[in-house]
Amino acid sequence: MSCPLKYRFRVIDRLPEKPSSAAVRGTVVHGVLERLFDLPAGQRTLEHAAEMLEPQWQQVLAAEPEVAELFAEDADGAELAKWLAEAHQLLGKYFTLEDPNALEPAERELYVETELESGLTLRGYVDRLDVAPTGEIRVVDYKTGRSPSEFFEAKALFQMKFYALVLWRLRGVVPAMLQLVYLGNGEIVRYIPDEADLLACERKVGALWNAITRALESGDWRPSPGPLCDWCDHKAICPAWGGTPPPLPVRSVEEVAQESAGVDLVGVDG
Repeated sequence: MSCPLKYRFRVIDRLPEKPSSAAVRGTVVHGVLERLFDLPAGQRTLEHAAEMLEPQWQQVLAAEPEVAELFAEDADGAELAKWLAEAHQLLGKYFTLEDPNALEPAERELYVETELESGLTLRGYVDRLDVAPTGEIRVVDYKTGRSPSEFFEAKALFQMKFYALVLWRLRGVVPAMLQLVYLGNGEIVRYIPDEADLLACERKVGALWNAITRALESGDWRPSPGPLCDWCDHKAICPAWGGTPPPLPVRSVEEVAQESAGVDLVGVDG
């Protein structure tokens, strides 16, 4: 949706990308918020969450050793300390938005997968699923960036509608609430979906996959230059900026469908 050529570089060419300080911090904070609910109600405090930060960072580092390059020149540890302090601030913002002691999530980091009538398989991970005693479902996603302007809000909601669509097809129930928790500026965006929303999302997902299939067949992966290009690892080889992409690998639709499962194609946590 944002740039077909970047999709090609990530999924078809499988070009490496440098770890992002903000993205890795988001992964660490997400991990802490997931583990926070392992504690019994009454012990889910900011102090306990802060104690989880360093171990969670070490866990991410062990799973993805390449993220160590973020602090390769941080001889005295000052940059890492600052980075962890910023993560602590994000956790502090969370505690101003929700009281985790009053919540008992039904699921955390829930893997969901369903196959549409078209044969297209949708899959993803939901940060948190709350289920009311009366059965209503609330889908919650944490964002460590700031809430978007109205111009970009639709993109964030598309991600949530995608999750809602998968849950609807799996459970036969339209989620009662979609909730985005923005820790960067302490805002919560809520949206109440209906069947028409999710059917429209299903059509959009189908159209996107058809566009990917056509691009695979034609080899035409067009760039979409814009303000975000300055943060793209592949700007130097992008024809929109005078670069030359590498030769296009020959990949089948089936291969791309399988490998797309390992790439965040719905939304980027800011």
